[in-house]
Amino acid sequence: MDVHDQYGAGSGVEAAGPFDGDHLHEECGVFGVFGHPEAAALTALGLHALQHRGQEAAGIVSLDGEAFCLERHIGLVGDTFTKPAVMERLKGNKAIGHTRYSTTGAPVLQNVQPMFAEFAGGGFAVAHNGNLTNARVLKRTLQGRGSIFQSTSDTETIIHLIATSNRGPLIDRLVDALRQIEGAYAIVALSEGGMIGCRDPLGVRPLVLGELDGAAVLASETCALDIIGAHFIRDIEPGELVVITERGIESLRPFQPVRPRFCIFEYVYFARPDSVVEGRNIYNVRKNIGAELALESPAPADLVVPVPDSGTPAAIGYAQAANLPFELGIIRNHYVGRTFIQPTDSIRRMGVKLKHNANRAMLEGKRVVLIDDSIVRGTTSLKIVEMVRDAGATEVHMRIASPPTTDSCFYGVDTPEKSKLIASRMSVEEIAAFIKVDSLAFLSINGLYRAVGEARRQNAEPQFCDACFTGEYPTRLTDHQEEAPRRPPRLAAVG
Repeated sequence: MDVHDQYGAGSGVEAAGPFDGDHLHEECGVFGVFGHPEAAALTALGLHALQHRGQEAAGIVSLDGEAFCLERHIGLVGDTFTKPAVMERLKGNKAIGHTRYSTTGAPVLQNVQPMFAEFAGGGFAVAHNGNLTNARVLKRTLQGRGSIFQSTSDTETIIHLIATSNRGPLIDRLVDALRQIEGAYAIVALSEGGMIGCRDPLGVRPLVLGELDGAAVLASETCALDIIGAHFIRDIEPGELVVITERGIESLRPFQPVRPRFCIFEYVYFARPDSVVEGRNIYNVRKNIGAELALESPAPADLVVPVPDSGTPAAIGYAQAANLPFELGIIRNHYVGRTFIQPTDSIRRMGVKLKHNANRAMLEGKRVVLIDDSIVRGTTSLKIVEMVRDAGATEVHMRIASPPTTDSCFYGVDTPEKSKLIASRMSVEEIAAFIKVDSLAFLSINGLYRAVGEARRQNAEPQFCDACFTGEYPTRLTDHQEEAPRRPPRLAAVG
């Protein structure tokens, strides 16, 4: 079967990069449609809704019954997948798509997904959200057997494992491949036989099933179903593999059942507020987080101000629980987009103001509680606090809607190495002094669990993957040669 592959070099990677190094970056988003005459256009819309999960590159693969058609491009979804010439090449009633932020592999075209391979039994395209923690070890083994890799993405490891499997049907070879990998994955794949969706046994990353006019839809989040008017059916379960064909949907359970460990940071930051994840509305959870934070760490203040946009729902919850006014004391510029300004030292110092500006009329003469979702390196928090003080705030109390981020994520989040995480090397008091606030407090790990609707069990495996806060990794970290030490989370408040 032929494959037509179009690569395009867009105008560049999202330019917030030079000014946005103090934030946890999104992972990736996957989307797929099976059995709709406008499959590629719907996939492009779905990727628009998932743009928050990755802004470096996007790709779509469609199947028209005779050929796979590939379009993979650097840049935002709208940079490419609004062009008629591009969309006309994506023929067929089946399509899968991916929007990417690189967590492994450089942001170059070879690493853009979906990835495609022509196996002996036909073509196969795959899009992956997550990270494999033994990809490098597997890659060395595969290369020793003669496999030639075209990218540095861990996703290509899955393709080579399928290609070298001695099992029969494609599904059996895919299962054989998945049983050899460790880490986190939510996969949407397309073959001549059908569309496939799968989550890792722990269910670290989200994947949902929907329906539109009789066509099956797979997506990372429900907000991507909403944009195309699809009906949400259910979450793909941890360790479940669904095969979607003209005959319907078949559910397989190819893995030994284990206790799920969904990523709790999806609730704090990654998922869009209008999504429903694992049965929970993200916006409501974030308001609950703010309310818990207000109960745990009240502050003597006149108003509550979010660091937009990620801190806004938690700030609303905090303000309601603390009976304080909620005000937009910081205004975000949503139209920064990409910039061709070279990041010189002087421009870097202005970087925060490209995205945020203090609303002096709300801040002057006030004691302010600033709410943000996390502190990573601390440099942006420092600049935000300085901005608020320069606007006339008399006191600045910062409250963080998550526990201290003390450990790196190896499951699909681009976290700085541990030594660059400020909470891994400073106490809360030291961080408060560094960012120059009157007081600082983080949400406790127990408070975060309560906000999600769970009680964290003591002396037992956590119900979620919370390794970035606790160092308790749910899988082996084979590529990193040793498992991270298990230790209790650090938490204190100053003020």
